[in-house]
Amino acid sequence: MYPTLYHALLDLTGIDLPYLTFLNSFGFFVAVAFFFASWTLGKELHRMEGLGLLRNTMRTETIGLPASPIELVWQGILGFIIGWKGIFIFTNRNEALADTKAFLLSMQGSWIGGLFVAALFVWLRWRTKQKARLPEPKTQEVVVKPSDHATNITLTAALWGLIGAKLFHWIEHPREFVHFVQAPSGDGLMSGLTMYGGLILAGTMVVRYFVKNGIAPWHGADAAAPGVMLAYAVGRIGCQVSGDGDWGVVNNTAAPAWIPSWLWSYDYPNNVNGVGVRLLDGRPCWDGYCTVLPEPVFPTPLYETLACLILFGVLWKLRTQLKPAGSIFFLFLFLNGFERFFIEKIRVNVEVLGHWTQAEIIATVLMVVGLAGLIRLRRSASIQSTGNSETQD
Repeated sequence: MYPTLYHALLDLTGIDLPYLTFLNSFGFFVAVAFFFASWTLGKELHRMEGLGLLRNTMRTETIGLPASPIELVWQGILGFIIGWKGIFIFTNRNEALADTKAFLLSMQGSWIGGLFVAALFVWLRWRTKQKARLPEPKTQEVVVKPSDHATNITLTAALWGLIGAKLFHWIEHPREFVHFVQAPSGDGLMSGLTMYGGLILAGTMVVRYFVKNGIAPWHGADAAAPGVMLAYAVGRIGCQVSGDGDWGVVNNTAAPAWIPSWLWSYDYPNNVNGVGVRLLDGRPCWDGYCTVLPEPVFPTPLYETLACLILFGVLWKLRTQLKPAGSIFFLFLFLNGFERFFIEKIRVNVEVLGHWTQAEIIATVLMVVGLAGLIRLRRSASIQSTGNSETQD
């Protein structure tokens, strides 16, 4: 396992770059996942524009204004954080890299460096705006295409997805929330995320963004659905590479001849959670990440990656064929719920209602909603088609 990109680069190439310990491998794949989600969303919104399914909107903006106080304040804050932490890393590397999460969320930093970089950022923003300043600022109407929103939609989903994932994790594990309140820490804030919590809250806020910016919600949901499935597949690679605990139950049975042993069962050496027993069999043993599971388990993140890549292909193939609007979205809900429900049968998780886990409950709801939505859309389309035929007669 590779808890950070530093460990991956060191093991695979022998290149030793300690600064890369800041780049968590799970976080890296999450970033890659959001990139793919944004890319597929942009392509779909652009395709729908060409078909006339989505319309452009107008935005009023004023050009030629000087930098506002709020702009300068935000630039100052951003510059201060970068300088405060960044310069400290270069001048106190060993201390900063000893516990990267604790350092990033601590009050340690270079105050002089922070003030210097803050002043630099403020000056650069002021200078840029001054160059574009007009004696008399002008107000103009700007055309905004639906595809222009792809990046903002992705950022909205990323922010609220992370918030929702953490909140749902705390709901499922209330003791961890109590412990975090009593002793706040970087690990307590950044570890432990529930995918469905992120999906629910991110989905709600993205629909709100659609409505606010004049994007037809059903078409917008259809455009986003395939990318979300692809992003989930990529994100699970991060779970596997880092060994973040999303693995399956113990599997000591022999692998069938046609399945690679690592795809059948795995013991997650150097897992990022530090779960298991000390690694003593000659494999790399990195400071802070030197444990291995005592018994091999099903590598369920890999199964979900493979399954969701296939399901992404299904959604991507049907996106131009399945009608009416909203069908791809509801199919996504059903397929995602179906995949997650059955993977839970061999996955380690907490039971919250009898023998049911939180993920099984939500997955069942998603399947029901997805199927009901598809049936309702089909019936509505059939009634509308019948009504149009009678009108023409």
